[in-house]
This record gives sequence, structure tokens and C-alpha cells, in this order.
Amino acid sequence: MYRTQYSLLQNHQNSSFNSSFQALSLSVYQKKRKRKEKALSSHQNLGFFFPFSKRGSMEVEQKQAQVIEHFVKQASSLQGSSLVSLIVQVTSHSSLFAFSEILAVPNVLELQGTGYAVYIDLLRLFAHGTWSDYKSNASRLPPLVPDQITKLKQLTVLSLAEMNRVISYDQLLEQLDLSNVRELEDFLINDCMYAGIVKGKLDHLRRSFEVQFAAGRDLRPGQLGNLIQTLDDWLDTTNNALLTIEEKIKWADKKCELDAIHKKAVKDRVEEVKKSVNNKGGRDFQAIDDILFGETAGLMDYEEDRTRTKRRRSPIS
Repeated sequence: MYRTQYSLLQNHQNSSFNSSFQALSLSVYQKKRKRKEKALSSHQNLGFFFPFSKRGSMEVEQKQAQVIEHFVKQASSLQGSSLVSLIVQVTSHSSLFAFSEILAVPNVLELQGTGYAVYIDLLRLFAHGTWSDYKSNASRLPPLVPDQITKLKQLTVLSLAEMNRVISYDQLLEQLDLSNVRELEDFLINDCMYAGIVKGKLDHLRRSFEVQFAAGRDLRPGQLGNLIQTLDDWLDTTNNALLTIEEKIKWADKKCELDAIHKKAVKDRVEEVKKSVNNKGGRDFQAIDDILFGETAGLMDYEEDRTRTKRRRSPIS
């Protein structure tokens, strides 16, 4: 009987312990979940920031330069349909975002006027155009494979970033032909930021993408002159700023020189007064005041103070 009671008591204690443990685990889980939801909410309010180091940018550029060199060598030795196949590879490559060097290869230019001329137009579209440009001319261009579509949409983001520091989600959804914000953000994060071609912040509240870095695209025909003019204007502005700084430096140097001369003159005068006082064996306060304060401070005339009429209180009657 005692063994039975002990077993019942033990089972009751075990069940109580299990219930308490489950309640504690549930409480901890709920607290963690609330913290996670709070953190997610704060991220949604503040937006997601994706840093991109200068070292990463240099690595992307170096890798792209190697890829360009590789394809230029291949294009120089191919013709006809083999060259068309190479153009498809070029416009599908995940690390290539510049195409002017390949467009300049003589073998590629020789495709103009042949049955493969549309592939030169396609290569020019990837060098300077956007996804919207392709949709407007899809009937005159070859169909794109999925990798080419992704590439052209990435290049479209670069073109938008070139013109705007802050790009609205509505504009991106329209230009990239995407259906919802989730799909847009996934594309910006996975296909653009992690690829190293842009850096920025996704702002959920303002429904915008704030661009802080964007890789450059090939220069369009006629764009070089505008770029040179912009650089010339920047050079003139910096030269004017340098001249202003130099003038300020000269003024500061002149001011310091005058201050030093004045300080030396005051010091020399003080030394002269000290020597004069020592020679007279007295205290020439008036001369010291003239030096230190620049005007006669003087001492109150003691005799005048003594002869001043003093007011007396009348006696209390």
C-alpha cells in the first residue's frame, strides 16, 4: 500500500514538474517570439541597409576586366554562328555588365548587314538599353533566355541609379515588370546587391530604394562630351575653392605675423618700464597702466577723496 502511494506521489510530482517545465518553455518561447517580431518591425520601419566595401567593388571590377579580356580574345577568332553563340554567352554572364569592348571587335562589327545583324543590335541593347527598350523592340530582336532577362533587368537598375539617388518602388516595379514589392526586394537584394553592382537601403515606409553606390555602364553615343564638360566644371569649381583657401591661409599668416610684432612691442615696452622703475627705486604704476591697458587708469586722488563731504545721519529726536 505504501509502495502504491509512493508511486502515485512520484507520478504526481513528475506530472507537476512536466507541466511547470512546459509552461516555462512556452513562456520563454513567447518572449523570444515577441523580441523577434519587435526587431523585425523595427527593421521594417528603418529599412534594410546593405554595406558594400571598396575592396568588394575593386574585386568586382577586376573580375569583370578578366571576363571582358577573355571574351574579346574569343570574339577575335570567331565568325558567323559561332560568334552569335558567343554573344548569347556574353549577354548571359553573371559577372559582365560592360560590352563596349566586345562591340568594338572587328569580327563582331562584320555581322552588320548579314543575317546575324540582330545580334549586334541585341549586344548594343545590353550596352546602352533597358528592359523597357527590349519590350518595345521585342519583335525585331532575338528572344531572351532567363539569364539574359535577369541581366537586362540588372542593367535597368543601374540606369535608374545613374539618374536618381532615390528610386521609388513604383518606378522599379514598372521598369522591371515585377508584380509585387516582395518580388522586387528579393531581386534587388539577391540579384543586385549581393552581385556587387549596387549598394543602398530599402526603405519600407517610403517605398523607395536609396542608392549609395552603383556600377557604371557603357557610355552612350554622345555621352562622352557631356561627361567631359561635367569634369571640366568640377575642375573649375575645385580650382576656385583652392584659390579661396590659399587667400585665407595668406590672411591668417599675415594676422599671426602682426600679432607677433605687437606682442613683441608690448613685451619690450614692459621691460623698459621695469628698468625705469628699478632705476628710480619706486613704483611707476601710471606707466605700467599705460602699457597694459592702453589708457591712463590712474589712482584715485586721495586728497580729493578726503575733502569729499561725508553724509552723516541726523540724530533721532
